[in-house]
Amino acid sequence: MIIRSIEDADWPAIMDIQTASYPSIEPESLTVMQNKAELGPQTSFVAEHHGKIIGYCLAHPWLFGAPPALAQQLSPCPQPDTLYLHDMALSIDARGLGIGQKLFDKLMQRAQRLQLSSISLVAIAGASSYWQSLGCEIHPIDKDLSSYTTDACYMVRRL
Repeated sequence: MIIRSIEDADWPAIMDIQTASYPSIEPESLTVMQNKAELGPQTSFVAEHHGKIIGYCLAHPWLFGAPPALAQQLSPCPQPDTLYLHDMALSIDARGLGIGQKLFDKLMQRAQRLQLSSISLVAIAGASSYWQSLGCEIHPIDKDLSSYTTDACYMVRRL
């Protein structure tokens, strides 16, 4: 398995993994997903195994405590202070193989290289326990997260 930068040919697989991973919410458009990768070219990547994309990570520099709404195209953040993990998802074939941990480890290395002090994310669909296993903690914020899911919570991993 290799972790590498996203290439144009990877997007159909990324979109398929997104659709399979989040059956309870409307999938984000290709344009929105590509926007996130463009905002964080050093912090967005795929996991490939035997020529097949089995997971992806889309993250970009952003403002702590101010996660963007879903399905929203963004402009670059002028003074980021966190690495916002927009989405990390694995294909069914990849689950349980430790690939999520490897993607997150690479993300932490990249965040440190960018001199950001944290990784932040919004956990949905009961995923907060998974993120807690990777060292993230729930962090209350004053922002409405209703564009996500009813159980959405903001989480932070300090670096």
